Amino acid sequence: MAGRRKKRFWSDDEKRSICLQAAVPGISVAQVARRYAMNANLIFKWLKDPRFAPEVVEAEAEPAFLPVEISPAVLHREAVETSGFGPPGGRIEIELAGGHRISAEGGFDPDVLARVLKGLMS
Repeated sequence: MAGRRKKRFWSDDEKRSICLQAAVPGISVAQVARRYAMNANLIFKWLKDPRFAPEVVEAEAEPAFLPVEISPAVLHREAVETSGFGPPGGRIEIELAGGHRISAEGGFDPDVLARVLKGLMS
């Protein structure tokens, strides 16, 4: 019995976090299970438990306008990029509730960024 694994204990917060990661569109339960070196069936079991499963929003959220701020540094960089000097690509910074900030720079895929944001906000 030398190769036998020790049973791991997962706190409720860890289970919720893992279930949230597994619910992100474009991410499979198997990918999350590999990340944590665990069996995907355990995640599926947790997803069925209302204590750990992420809340599913049934109706589409109402569209809303969000404040947008363009800093002088961005305006200067755009002027440099359109003149043919400087690196190609763009930069976007998104400030979330709680002071968290997401930055994407260069050649990023807006669809992937939108899926990440949707996963974080659910």
